[in-house]
Amino acid sequence: MKQHLLWAILLFIPLYAVAQSDNNHRSFVEHFEDTGLNQFRYGSTGTKASFKYKVGVSSPSEPDTKILSFKIDPEDKAGAGRGPEIISKDFTHFGTYSARLKVPNVRNIQPNVGAVVGYFTYHKDRLAGLSEIDFEWLPADPTIIYIGTWTGGQSGELKRIGRTINLAKGIIYETTYREGHAGKREPLSGKQNQPETIMAIPDFDASSRFYTYGFDWFEDRIRWWMIHPDSGKKVILWDYQGSTRGIPQNPTRYRMNFWHTADWPVETNSLSIEKPLQPYELEVDWMSYHPYKSTLQ
Repeated sequence: MKQHLLWAILLFIPLYAVAQSDNNHRSFVEHFEDTGLNQFRYGSTGTKASFKYKVGVSSPSEPDTKILSFKIDPEDKAGAGRGPEIISKDFTHFGTYSARLKVPNVRNIQPNVGAVVGYFTYHKDRLAGLSEIDFEWLPADPTIIYIGTWTGGQSGELKRIGRTINLAKGIIYETTYREGHAGKREPLSGKQNQPETIMAIPDFDASSRFYTYGFDWFEDRIRWWMIHPDSGKKVILWDYQGSTRGIPQNPTRYRMNFWHTADWPVETNSLSIEKPLQPYELEVDWMSYHPYKSTLQ
């Protein structure tokens, strides 16, 4: 566990800058080893069941690792935010974000489960609109990763840039832009579609073990990545640049959540919208944030 954290920190030291306003988080790593949260607060809007969230408990997958445990409540209604969620106490902005986590392993129990794990930033400003950057996994097929952003919304439709990857097979299903949730998807090309292909990570399964994921958020570029489980090197999942369309500019809140979806099936299984039948568990080892100043300021 500590080796993975060291790799993440050493790889991205050049991006750090610690000078922040009083309303913004400074550089931190939340290890979730204490019994309470330090840089985050709990923010579920769903049921108040006490089992939904615990901090500083032993991982059932790595007994020597203390984790943030999220368990989905079968009584929760569908909708983002109704399941367990943590939200940063202060704002975050341009910088490097990373986390080590294990998605729930449910396919042998409930293959058509409708559930989403979200590792992301989110804040909607009344004037500036939405600022969201995300990683998402649907446990019905944890070989697939959804990454992208949502912006706009202060007037008119929200705007989405997104990429869907099957990392076990080395398939990029799409890299697109759209307006609104149901808008026509416009394929992206050139610098907005890099890399154009991706090497498979054999046996990749986000629910089989812990992996380290992250993204670098610049004012004119966003780079999503993960740490290869064997080599320890950074694998670029998407390096979006060449346009500022879709790149959030305003501060946001740093988050993790786990929730039931009744209308978003995973790419490979159109039936995967069932209500969760059991309190499946998401395990989070740590989350980090290292800000830097905009070069355009």
